[in-house]
Amino acid sequence: MALCTPADRANLAGVRHIVLVLSGKGGVGKSTLSTELALALRHAGKRVGILDVDLCGPSIPRMLRVQDSAVHQCDSGWVPVFVGQDKAIALMSIGFLLERPDDAVVWRGPKKNALIKQFVTDVAWGELDFLIVDTPPGTSDEHISTVEALRPHQLLGAVLVTTPQAVSVGDVRRELTFCRKAGLHILGIVENMSGFVCPHCSECTNIFSKGGGEELAKHAGVPFLGCVPLDPQLSQSLEEGRDFIQEFPKSSAFPALTHIAQQILDTSQRSS
Repeated sequence: MALCTPADRANLAGVRHIVLVLSGKGGVGKSTLSTELALALRHAGKRVGILDVDLCGPSIPRMLRVQDSAVHQCDSGWVPVFVGQDKAIALMSIGFLLERPDDAVVWRGPKKNALIKQFVTDVAWGELDFLIVDTPPGTSDEHISTVEALRPHQLLGAVLVTTPQAVSVGDVRRELTFCRKAGLHILGIVENMSGFVCPHCSECTNIFSKGGGEELAKHAGVPFLGCVPLDPQLSQSLEEGRDFIQEFPKSSAFPALTHIAQQILDTSQRSS
């Protein structure tokens, strides 16, 4: 394993807590959770950054309506893109480095690993309370490189995302094994797309079954952070690049997301 030099540490020196968002399965909502967790922490008064290392599917720039932005260089490295009128969230993604939004990243492992290390060492984050790291699905090269690059820094732990179905839960069980082999602290499991609450009658329909994430957390002996229901207002806010936490406080997903963020805050305070 490569040693982390003082120069490598400099750009993350002002970051107090780093949270990885992981899943063994694609399409379960890691980027959604990363985005909303960052927004919820921001509205709790924290300084937040997002590092998008999903190199083949960088969706967070669009979710935050900054997909047309560009990164610039400074003496310390890359300057992240700042989101919103108050520039409250810093974001770095390969999406800002592509010539066209439809360009595919057709790279082998070594090139991906080199960019991940560069993202960790060469982005000038400044002072942050939290850095949320959105990862691709799986347990492969990118995940090993990300954990190894971040290990010398303030790595609080990992949030694992699943949907209720058995096929997704099975993949996340493998992600749990990865975390333990990598020595990565597990902050907890989130069950996403957990039922659909009718906006008219408030009845909940379990479209993808129910309870798989909670059962897995209980079996694995890790915290269960909560269930996030399917919510049309959440989908709408992501499509339009709007601040869901600010604009939709009465939606069905709002209390679930803010509760998850509060648990991350509580864990960070205990670890300080």
